[in-house]
Amino acid sequence: MRSLDEELTDLADHYRWFAQVEAAPVSPRYAELAAEVAEDAEVLDFLGTLPRPKRQANLLLGALQYLHGGPPADGGQLRERVTGDADRLRATMLARATQTNEAARCAALLPVLAGLPGPLALIEVGASAGLCLYPDRYGYEYSGVRVGPPSTVQLRCTVTGRGPVPTEVPPVVRRAGIDVNPLDPADPDDVAWLQALIWPGMDERRDRLTAAAAIAAREPAEIRQGDLVEQLPGLVAAMPAEATVVVFHTAVLAYLPAAAKQAFTELVTGLPVRWVSQEGVGVLPAVRARLTEPPAPEEARFLLALDGEPLAYTAAHGGRIDWLLSAAAHT
Repeated sequence: MRSLDEELTDLADHYRWFAQVEAAPVSPRYAELAAEVAEDAEVLDFLGTLPRPKRQANLLLGALQYLHGGPPADGGQLRERVTGDADRLRATMLARATQTNEAARCAALLPVLAGLPGPLALIEVGASAGLCLYPDRYGYEYSGVRVGPPSTVQLRCTVTGRGPVPTEVPPVVRRAGIDVNPLDPADPDDVAWLQALIWPGMDERRDRLTAAAAIAAREPAEIRQGDLVEQLPGLVAAMPAEATVVVFHTAVLAYLPAAAKQAFTELVTGLPVRWVSQEGVGVLPAVRARLTEPPAPEEARFLLALDGEPLAYTAAHGGRIDWLLSAAAHT
């Protein structure tokens, strides 16, 4: 059994990694704050009182934004907020989870969805507030090509490679989701939590989330609370018979234990659905194994796949598709 000192050493390493690899390229403020946490014994001691899954950098920094209306100015203010407001911070981190809900990811999903026979019935596992269930309600621009209806959510996407660029959005007749802790886009507090999970310096994402939540609130999707393996068969069976049922997910399976991930993969491949995955390159080994060229060790993009066949690399929060050479043959 590992000692607490060993666990705190690993935790400090996690925050250093987060600062250098995850945050530095996109959010200098979060990079600075995470690096400060790694060297702050008081903050690490606080984190050590939490269950391991609740110690992650995204959750701590998001909870601090949520409780105080914005990120700490520096490491000193972060320590003051942690030590001076420990009870509220602990309660928030125990009750909440990181549930990034980025509508811009629909720009990578749309070319795949538009190539399937319609109408479509969409099921998102790990849906959060369900903002990715509305690809037909958003407008798009693919390297200068405009697609979709007039919308308060406009998504721009750079495209490379020979994969498809959609010419229209597909009809969607049903949209539903599954999440262990679903959020309500009509609930201001739930939207505030989603806003708090957006990193400093990403104002465009914040504005987009507000607009997408308003669309979802006007046309509520059914989001079932529960385990994705347990809930999925019943939800698939409830979809309209005339529709192509599409089960999709983005940045979800990485949070599952290996056994649950395997159980989901076996389940979804045995159901009468099309399966669209958009996960980190190491999350689904069977999908990664189908790549004709192995990814670089430092590859940070997601891997977009249809029915387990890899099609493209995509930006984690939307905005770019890099099609693989084989993409056109499988969409």
